[in-house]
Amino acid sequence: MRDWRQSEDLHLLKQSEQTIDEIVTKHPKTKKVWNILCNDPLLSSQWDMADYIAVTKMQYNAHGKVHAKIVTANALHMLDLLLAAGVQPDIVKAAHETESGDLVESGDIDDAYLIILISGLLHDIGNQVNRADHNLHSEILAIPILERILPQVYPEERKRGIIRGFILHCIYTHMETTTSYTLEASLLKVADGTDMTKGRGRMPFEMGNVNINCVSAMSIEEVKIRKGIDKPISITINMTNSAGIYQVGEILHKKLVSGIASKYIEITAQTIPEQPSTDERIIYKITVEKDKFVHSK
Repeated sequence: MRDWRQSEDLHLLKQSEQTIDEIVTKHPKTKKVWNILCNDPLLSSQWDMADYIAVTKMQYNAHGKVHAKIVTANALHMLDLLLAAGVQPDIVKAAHETESGDLVESGDIDDAYLIILISGLLHDIGNQVNRADHNLHSEILAIPILERILPQVYPEERKRGIIRGFILHCIYTHMETTTSYTLEASLLKVADGTDMTKGRGRMPFEMGNVNINCVSAMSIEEVKIRKGIDKPISITINMTNSAGIYQVGEILHKKLVSGIASKYIEITAQTIPEQPSTDERIIYKITVEKDKFVHSK
C-alpha cells in the first residue's frame, strides 16, 4: 500500500510541478514566488504536518504537498484557458468595479497568477490544526508566510495589502460551504475538487476508513482539464465504477456552484471502458470492528 501510494504520488507530483514550471515561466513575479516557496523549509513542514494529521491520525485523504501542487497546477491551467477566452480575473478589473465606492487598484495578469499560485500552495495547511474549520486555520497560518514573502515582490505596502486580501479570500472560501466572490478564488475552489485521480482515497480505505468518499475516490481513473466547446473550460472525469459520481456531485459540482466560475466551466463524467456491462469491483467484504468498517477479500 505504501509503495503504491509513494509511486503514484511521485508521478502526480512531478506532473504538477512540470505544469507549474511551464506556466509561471511567463510571469516574473509569480515565478519568483514559486522559486522561493519551492525551497521553503517552513512551508514544507506545514504540508507534512497537514498530511500527518489528515492521513495518519484522522485517516482522511492526503492534504500535503502533492495535493497542494495538484490543485495549484490545475487552477493555473484553468486560468490559462480563461485568459485565452478573453475572461479577465478580478484583480485585473478591480479598479473598474470599485468606481462608485472605495477604490481597489487593479493589478495585472502576473498578479492573478501569483494570487492563485500562493493560494493553492497554502490553502490546506490548516489541516495540521484540525480538519474542522481548516480553511480558517489555513488563513491564519498563511498570514506570517505572506508577510515574509510578499514584500520581496511588492515593496509598496498598499499594493501588498490588496494582493494579500485576494489571497486570503481564496484560502478561506475554498470549501464548498462558503461562497467565493472572485474568479481567482472560484478557480482555486474548483481545482481543489479535481484532485481525485487514481484513488487518492486509497490510503484511508486500506487503513480501515471505508466510506463513500474513499470508495468514490478510488473509482476515478482520470481527470482531464482542457479547452471546452460551449464554455472555455471542460473538465472530464473518467470513472471505473459508478460510485465515482459521488465525487463529482457532492464535491466538485458543489465547489463549482459556490463560486462565480460556473458559467465558464463544463463538467462531464463517464464510466470507462464503454464495453463491459459491470463496474470494476472495489469492495469485496466489509466487517464492522468497533467504530470502523474494515474491508477484506
